[in-house]
Amino acid sequence: MNHSMDYSKESHESGGDYDISHFPEGEDLVVTAVEALRKPKYRYSISFGPYNMTVHEDVMIKFRMTKGSVFRKEELQEIITADEQQRAYVEALRYLERKPRTAKEIQTRLHQKGMMGEAVNKALHRLSEEGLVNDDWYARQWAQQRITGQKKGKMWIRQELRQKGIDSEIIAEALQEVDEEDELASCYSIGRKKWLQGKGDAAERKRKTGAFLMRRGFRGEQVRKVINRLIQETEQDESFQEDEPFM
Repeated sequence: MNHSMDYSKESHESGGDYDISHFPEGEDLVVTAVEALRKPKYRYSISFGPYNMTVHEDVMIKFRMTKGSVFRKEELQEIITADEQQRAYVEALRYLERKPRTAKEIQTRLHQKGMMGEAVNKALHRLSEEGLVNDDWYARQWAQQRITGQKKGKMWIRQELRQKGIDSEIIAEALQEVDEEDELASCYSIGRKKWLQGKGDAAERKRKTGAFLMRRGFRGEQVRKVINRLIQETEQDESFQEDEPFM
């Protein structure tokens, strides 16, 4: 019977130490076969006679797990740790393929995949060192894009970044970099659209447009400025129409 040591959700949730208790103690374990797996990619099956384990290609190369190589049980535990760290790193890279992520988002993703503890911490540290995860940069880019592209206010953005697990000090610094005029311009742009779509008298439009802008995260002072500007523009348009000579 082939004793297989591979990854399972249970082993991850138990802290990341995989059970190799069935491997013999104090004996030389000779690699008898090395075979590439079809799925998942870049993983290899390593056989020690009746015992078996799988590792990532990078780990196999690092520890020179070739046919005829000899290992002890304690050395295999070190390989297990290295392999878990590699798997966490590879999974994080896969998660980053579509778009940038925060450190918290990656951590949550890895936990969902059953990876815990030191493997996750090592993966995050490596990604940070490589510049692939940077919450400071992420917060600044997110804030600017949401202000100018999505026409959202700072209060909305602050809540979004909190939900993404970004530290409050980083959020504050990112929002400080947002130009006040850019935020006000976005408030006016989306507010004017809502105002023109509205029905009823000025008071009704004021109420609905103000509530709409507050829900989008704009501050009361900005909302008042925009509403007053829209009222003035409406009054000027109405005055112009009244003064226009009949043709």
